[in-house]
Amino acid sequence: MASGGNGHIKSLDGIRAVAALMVFIAHAGLEWLVPGGFGVTIFFFLSGFLITTLLHEEYSAHGRIRLGRFYLRRVYRILPPMYIAFALAALLAALAGMLGSVRPMAVLAQLLQLTNYYLIAHGDQQLVPYTGVMWSLSVEEHFYLLYPLLLLLLLPRLDRRRIALLLYGACALVLLWRCVLVMHLHVGSDYSYMATDARIDSLLFGCALALGWNPALEATSRWSERHWALALAAGIALLLASLLNRDPLFRDTLRYTVQGIALLPVFCCAIRFHHWAVFRWLEWPLVRGLGLISYTFYLVHFTALGLAERLLGSAGVLRALLGLAFAVGFSWLMYLLVERRLAELRRRLHG
Repeated sequence: MASGGNGHIKSLDGIRAVAALMVFIAHAGLEWLVPGGFGVTIFFFLSGFLITTLLHEEYSAHGRIRLGRFYLRRVYRILPPMYIAFALAALLAALAGMLGSVRPMAVLAQLLQLTNYYLIAHGDQQLVPYTGVMWSLSVEEHFYLLYPLLLLLLLPRLDRRRIALLLYGACALVLLWRCVLVMHLHVGSDYSYMATDARIDSLLFGCALALGWNPALEATSRWSERHWALALAAGIALLLASLLNRDPLFRDTLRYTVQGIALLPVFCCAIRFHHWAVFRWLEWPLVRGLGLISYTFYLVHFTALGLAERLLGSAGVLRALLGLAFAVGFSWLMYLLVERRLAELRRRLHG
């Protein structure tokens, strides 16, 4: 893969950090300025791209996708940090006397990766406080239960670029479904934002990029750097337009599709042309370090902000800084004691 050797793409660590900080800043009180929801969309796109790249490499090397190993890698990656972060949030909430409204069915839904649909049906009052962010994990895990099976069915029958076209077609179908949900079934914004069936296109766009023209694997491109620079400018302009358009109908239907399309040239350029000045900072050690711990950081950041607010007695800049310190500190500890060891297990399974 490009950028970094040993199959690691350094610039994508930086993109993880950016996405995590966007979510954190929004939850710290600046959601009117920083679009935290777009940070989640970036995470979805990035996840689809990376996992599809790894699955395709595995199929190319072995002629098959070892499903048991794939699912075990997902367990090692997702569940231990998630359950530890969940237990921490529950413990802090219990000490603060905040568990009175929590319902056992809500806890069960969270532990079984059904947070998104429970949130849609009941709101967040019955959940363990500050753990509503787990809805996005539910979307990913629902998607990855079936997606490797789809690849296993398609890869022996079609070349990867035709599969990419099919995935782009699936993105169009998800958009159509969102339009039906919003305009004919009159679902709320929570459903179009958090439901797996309404959001999987954010993952599919990344999957399609990995199978079409994959900037981490392709040796050449028909486009010159100038052409890619123009594509990047168009992608950024499209992203800004999607964020500035406040129309509720656009927000609940077209926005995720527009952002998925716009992220295609952004990711291509960030990976292939990571030496450009606009991307070089993504590989700074501090930025990559945050990207390295971004999964746990995402899981605990809301809890960290809540703890900071209780300690300080108010919101504001000090709460944000203290919450950031708590989230980063706990995430590094999790990385050193848990995630680093699990990553080694995943590497052995991938080999």
